[in-house]
Amino acid sequence: MKIILAGDHAGYELKKEIAAQLTAMGHTVKDAGPFSSESVDLSDFVYPASLAVAKHEYDRGIFIDGVGYGSALIANRIYGIDAVVCQDPFCAKLARQHTNSNVLCLGGKIIGPAIAAEIVKTWMTTDPLTEEKYLRRNNKVKEISKRHLRPLDEIKF
Repeated sequence: MKIILAGDHAGYELKKEIAAQLTAMGHTVKDAGPFSSESVDLSDFVYPASLAVAKHEYDRGIFIDGVGYGSALIANRIYGIDAVVCQDPFCAKLARQHTNSNVLCLGGKIIGPAIAAEIVKTWMTTDPLTEEKYLRRNNKVKEISKRHLRPLDEIKF
């Protein structure tokens, strides 16, 4: 699978560890920055990475900032992105099973590398549930996106 990573200075160290883990799992990994722990603006990295996932240039994204919420706020403004914040493996499992999320957001200031590794492993290896009730619920969320967000092919860049 092709995975794009992004974040800010608060997620830089954890992002390096997650990149190594994903590579060891056999995934192709693109680090979209930042490339140091020097202070940066989160949107400068998460926004282009979100676009890359929405355009299907990457299968999934993993974004790491201080607590994860900033990345999710940015990513979820893009049509075709379903970003979740997970702080434990149980949430990661449900985020994939129930929502088929394509972006995982982690908080480099609130979770350590061991739990982050378990979250990533769980999220990467869990398939979405295909029972009718989950498909129906996910389709309702997609309809909300269609009503309130513009598909990328309607936007000039």
